[in-house]
Amino acid sequence: MLGLEKGAVKLSPHREEWHELFAAEAQQLISAAGKHAFAVEHIGSTAICGIAAKPIINIALAVREIADVEQIIKPFENLDYVYRGENGILNRHYFRKGSPRRTHHLHVVHYESDLWRNHLLFRDYLRANPQIAAQYENLKRELVQTHRENREAYTEGKTEFIENVLKAAIENFKMLLTPSKPKFKI
Repeated sequence: MLGLEKGAVKLSPHREEWHELFAAEAQQLISAAGKHAFAVEHIGSTAICGIAAKPIINIALAVREIADVEQIIKPFENLDYVYRGENGILNRHYFRKGSPRRTHHLHVVHYESDLWRNHLLFRDYLRANPQIAAQYENLKRELVQTHRENREAYTEGKTEFIENVLKAAIENFKMLLTPSKPKFKI
């Protein structure tokens, strides 16, 4: 089942349908945003095959100009999203869907922002490193035991792990972009 009550923390085993639900929702968001949408991506743990996740589809939508957000609030509200402003994160515009059970979290950011980059780097690094993804799942399972009714504490408990993964992902990305020195001189 998709969704959680406000403030609740519960993990569900990975479900392939989450990817299909994302794809269907992404089509609606792109249609509603029109020319203001630059890209849309499935983020968060529901985007990572094989690990447990809160059963809420997390979506990142990139805009070319952050001022474009003003133009997409009403169309997204017509899709039953509730606009919550930055909701504690500078330069992120947050929407949620589902009542009383939250089913979707939508993060609208500028396409060149660190927020956009970090969401994708974290997701892609975990997809490429199943052992790190398993460590993340284990951490989440531990946190859910102590913070089942306190989403803020649950989220805070993941911060250090996420920051370390992002550092590793950025370093890995730099290594991929750095040309290797030739082994032989000609």
